Amino acid sequence: MRYLFEDFVLDTDRRELQRGESLIAVAPQVFDLLAYLIRHRERVVTKDDLVAAIWEGRAVSDSALTTRINAARVVLGDSGEGQRLIKTLLRKGVRFVGEVQEQTAVTEARTGAEHSAPGPAPTEKPSIAVLPFNNMSGDPEQGFFADGMAEDITTALSKVRWLSVAARNSAFAYKGKAVDVREVGRDLDARYVLEGSVRKASNQVRITAQLLDSTTGHHVWAEHYDRELADTFAVQDEITEQVVAAIGPQLYTAEDLRAKRKAPDRFDAGECVVRALALLNSRARADIEAARVLLNNAVLIDPGYAKAHSLLSFAITLGVHMGWDKIGDAAAAASAAAHQALQLDADDPWSHLAVGYVLAWSRRPADAVPKYEKALALDPTFATAHWLLGLSLNYLGRADAAFAHADKAASLSARDLFARGNAGVANNLRSMSCFIRERYREGSEYARRAIIESPNLSAAWRPLVVNCALGGELEEAVKALGLLKQRFLPHLTLKWIDDELPYVRAGDRQRYLEGFRLAGLD
Repeated sequence: MRYLFEDFVLDTDRRELQRGESLIAVAPQVFDLLAYLIRHRERVVTKDDLVAAIWEGRAVSDSALTTRINAARVVLGDSGEGQRLIKTLLRKGVRFVGEVQEQTAVTEARTGAEHSAPGPAPTEKPSIAVLPFNNMSGDPEQGFFADGMAEDITTALSKVRWLSVAARNSAFAYKGKAVDVREVGRDLDARYVLEGSVRKASNQVRITAQLLDSTTGHHVWAEHYDRELADTFAVQDEITEQVVAAIGPQLYTAEDLRAKRKAPDRFDAGECVVRALALLNSRARADIEAARVLLNNAVLIDPGYAKAHSLLSFAITLGVHMGWDKIGDAAAAASAAAHQALQLDADDPWSHLAVGYVLAWSRRPADAVPKYEKALALDPTFATAHWLLGLSLNYLGRADAAFAHADKAASLSARDLFARGNAGVANNLRSMSCFIRERYREGSEYARRAIIESPNLSAAWRPLVVNCALGGELEEAVKALGLLKQRFLPHLTLKWIDDELPYVRAGDRQRYLEGFRLAGLD
């Protein structure tokens, strides 16, 4: 069935929401809620109606229900204040009040895109200027090295898709001058300024870099690097990679703090994205759902913003990974958002990662691997891509390669905003690799570490149960299963595991299921 209202089409058979010519990504439960409200638009729908229809009678808090209703409003460009389409009746329930036409045949719901309104202006990117590094050595030859450092960092930052970087020639106009970063920021229209210095003694070199907020003059980040100057170009390449990898998370954190000062209803698309990133990083279910609302909003504000689409896809698939949603319900929305991101910006590693993530949880981990590898080719410091690549390699039975990516993810996690708040993902990956290798006691120890490091990472509890059960720690396996169901997945069954987890090798799948059987799961 297709429901037509305003310029929207809700197709319940294909589980798609379309506005004009564009598909809108919608989280599974939000889609179900919206479809239910539209089907029953002739009456007021109560909380009990929604719980019975969407949550199959499971206990649901008022706040969780309100979050889904608000998310449904956001994807329609509605709000709790306006209530243009979804109206709340105090102490009664909610009702869909838009005018709806039903369509059973698959026909075009809307044409005439030439009459559509102009699109929004592109989302404003955080801007940065890299000033010439100061030569503190008294050796004029080191001036070339210092200039090379600034030029290489400028070039590398210019490849970061979500940053706007001041031109090298504009920034180098400040060479040799005492500067006020606030003045530089105004002159170069740069929100952040990176400055640094080079000091050489004998065959040792110290490179210092500091990132400043040009609106306040305050330090955002600073670091120094001591290296032996045996190969000048090798040192420049290494330090450039280190600095660029460090700056990304610091800028996202600074932008998140900036966004927090504003009311959410005044966020632009970029601010929605940076706030959503911080929420996604917690791995807590309520935060993930709040992030989806923000990302849906970002897509509505700026449909051409690739990062908003890729992160929305990631947030939807993450619900499957954590065990809250089913891939059958989530795949269409997650895939639509991921491919929209890829179409908008094929050079953004997040676009490829989002496509790979959907493929992996659609039980196609072999197809996901090249997508993750492409993301890493675009950004070798992308810790999250190393983690997810390792995850798919484990599902394919390639435990040694997966373990290596866990180590790489751990080494980069301090510099990758998305991995930094989730130190447990590397040890979770290691625990899964140990399960594949049948080294269960070692695997259970890694799983324990993962849970300590990332308490909200529900996926870390599953390998703890399995490794403990198969490794002879049955009492702990039973306890871990109880906590997993109590805290995260009350609906967990053997059938759910068999349906959802993408282990490719039959032996791995059967051992995994056997571990849960031993722990007492039906």
